[in-house]
Formats: sequence, C-alpha cells, structure tokens
Amino acid sequence: MVPDALTEVIPRTFADAASQVRSRTLPNGLTLLVWPNHNIPSVSLHNWVRAGSRNEGGGRTGLAHFFEHMMFNGTSRHARGEFDRLMEAQGGSNNAFTSQDVTVYQDWFPSSALELVFELESDRIANLAFEPAVVENERKVVYSERRMRVDDSNSALLDEQVQATAFQVHPYRIPTIGWPKDIESWTLDDLQGFYRTYYAPNNCTLIVVGDVEPDGVFALAERTFGLIPRGRTPPPVEQVEPEQRGERRIALERPGQNPLLQLAWHAIRASDVREPALNVLQTILVGGDASRLHRSLVEEERLAVAIGGGWSEGFDPNVFVLHATLSEGGDTRVLEAAIDGQLARVVAEGITEAELRRAKNLAAADFWRGVATIEGKARLLGEYAVMHGDYRHLFTAPAAYERVTLEDVQRIARTVFEPQRRTVGILKPTGEPVVEETALDEAQA
Repeated sequence: MVPDALTEVIPRTFADAASQVRSRTLPNGLTLLVWPNHNIPSVSLHNWVRAGSRNEGGGRTGLAHFFEHMMFNGTSRHARGEFDRLMEAQGGSNNAFTSQDVTVYQDWFPSSALELVFELESDRIANLAFEPAVVENERKVVYSERRMRVDDSNSALLDEQVQATAFQVHPYRIPTIGWPKDIESWTLDDLQGFYRTYYAPNNCTLIVVGDVEPDGVFALAERTFGLIPRGRTPPPVEQVEPEQRGERRIALERPGQNPLLQLAWHAIRASDVREPALNVLQTILVGGDASRLHRSLVEEERLAVAIGGGWSEGFDPNVFVLHATLSEGGDTRVLEAAIDGQLARVVAEGITEAELRRAKNLAAADFWRGVATIEGKARLLGEYAVMHGDYRHLFTAPAAYERVTLEDVQRIARTVFEPQRRTVGILKPTGEPVVEETALDEAQA
C-alpha cells in the first residue's frame, strides 16, 4: 500500500496539482507561493517585483532596468560581489530580467542553501547600498548596453521607435532600457526614491519551487523578509491609451544593407480571457517554418528573408507585432501589401482545422516542456500569479488552449487587425557602414 503522505502529493491530473501549491501573505504584504517537488535536491526561487518601464516617466526612464544591475552590487551587510560569491560557494547561480511590467530575480541552488539565499534576497530588498562610485559605474554599463543593443541595432531601434509611436499616452511607449538623456541625468535621490517605492515586500511575489516543505519556507520567510517594514503602496498607472483612430507611419534611414518592416496593432492584456486564442493565432502566423507567413512570404514568394512577431503580455493592453527583414534591395511596399493580403484572408475566411491543430500541439509541447523542470514551474507559476492575476490559471491553461475554436481565432483576428489601429515602421538602409556613437564615459571626459 502507498503511504498516505505520498498519495497526498501525487495528483491524478495536472489540474489537481494546483492543490500542491501553498500560498501565504505575510503581515508586511509579501506574497509567497511554494510548490514542493522532491525529485531532485534543488530549488528555484524567483522574486517578481512589480516594477518595469511601465512605472517610469517624467525624464526618469530606465530606472527599473538600472536596478536589475544595482541589486547585485552590495548592501550595508554584504560587500559588492559577495552575493554571487556566497551563492556560488554553495553551488548556486542567479540571473535577472526587466520588462515593461516587472523585474524578476532568479536563483537556482541546492536545497541545503535555502536559508542563505533567503538571507541574501531579503537583505538586498531591505539594505541596498548606494555607493556613488558604484552608481556611476553601473550608469556607464547601462549606457553602453543601450548603445550596443539598441543604438547600434537597426531592428531594435526600429522596434523602439514603433513602440513610441503606437503609444502616445500610456508608459508602454517608454523603452525598458531608458532614453539616453535620462540615463545620463538620474540623481541619487531618483534612485533612492525608486528603490523605496518599488522594492518593498508588499510589491513583491516570491515563488519557491523544489525540494522544500512549505511550512519551513513560510517560517524562514517570517524570520527574513518578515522583518522588513511594509512600504507605501506604489502609485497606480492610471494613463489609459486613447483609441487609435488612424494608421501611423514612421520611416528611418540608417546605415545598413537590409530593409526592415514592422507592423504593430493594439491588442489585449495578459489577463484577458482571449489570451489563448491570440497566442494560437500568433503561432499560426509566425510560429516556425511551417507557419502561414513564413511559408508564403519567405519560402514561396521570397519577399522577405525572415519574418516573426509576438505579443507582449502586460498588465495593460499591449501591441501585437509583426517584423520582417528583406533581402538587400527588397521593396517594403510589396511585402506590406502581401502581409495585408494574408491577414485579410484570416479575417475574412478564418484558419484551417489543420492550422489550429498544429498550433495547439506546439503550445502543448511548449507548456509541458516548461513544467517538466523546477525552473520552468517557477517561471510559469510566477507568470500566472503576477501577470494573469491568479496562479491557479496555470493548472487550467492546457484545457483553456484545447478549448480554442476556429471561430475564437477568427474573432480575435478581426479584433486586432484593424487598419486604423496599426502603426507601420520602415527602415531604409543607406548602404553605409554603421558608425558607433560616443560612449557615456567618453562624452563626459
């Protein structure tokens, strides 16, 4: 006979696995989600901080991304570099990323290092150091990163300009890495104010997945994070993007060889019930070499050498983007007309049953690969808890995707692909070599 303790942790279906997740909110507002998994003696911990470029403005853009760097640079208790050194000594590693909506800090480590990691993570939420020399060094690092990833990249620069044109009021118009002049002008008061506002326990969701016991995690959280005072509730993002009533177009001329085309339509937010249908549509259009636009525009008509796209799932409605790279001398007008024709067919005629089945199969394969590891479980649990509003939606996601119908996909296509809600970006290459811009430290010398 299987012991009762084991029968309680082995779900009959994936939907039943939701009962394995334990949640708790500490008195200071920190939300914890714990999903035990004892297959290997390891843990994945993610701290989702609700601070992204969406929370910036007024000449202070790029601060959320800057803190992704600063949070590894020491506290009043641990010197710069000690966070990595202590974690690596226990066999752990870490990373972080910033988006328009959140900044997420990720740790992977043996379960024996759980107490150490909780101490390190809570310490940098409570006691981050602001050494002027360190701040200036990281400012140069961020400025250099912007130059390399955006200013010296035709595709990234076009994407940034299209986003800033599609949104006129909402802070989704702000690039996550920040505008160059803002990066140069942050003050110490700006940094400390942002930290006090957004790096508070009541603005964080802590995800712990792996070889742990929930009650032990909650007790450890009380002894570490629980000692941090609750912060003020961050100001809400109240700007609502007005309905776009006419197509917008932007054209850039840049050194390079390949013309670029980008199309962006206003779409929906992550928590929208139509999210599975839009993701299915995205896969049908640009998901892989067998997708509709790749087959027709790259392989058959040879109007582009690459085409892709995606949809940024945010707290607020974001844009659905298609981007294409043309061969040298390619005509963006011809490609744009061909894309319009393909999308018009989807809107008027819908998709085929075979396309729907393929997209569902790809979504299912992606999903099950994700939840097969403790890292994937932590990522998805955090994504559903924070971006979708309820972690339990993770466990009903496979069924939600399977319920998507041909009519659902055609309906969301009609909603999104309205010409008056579109922004078009074109980059015309001049054929000249790219000339690097002056770095921040050189400009200030």
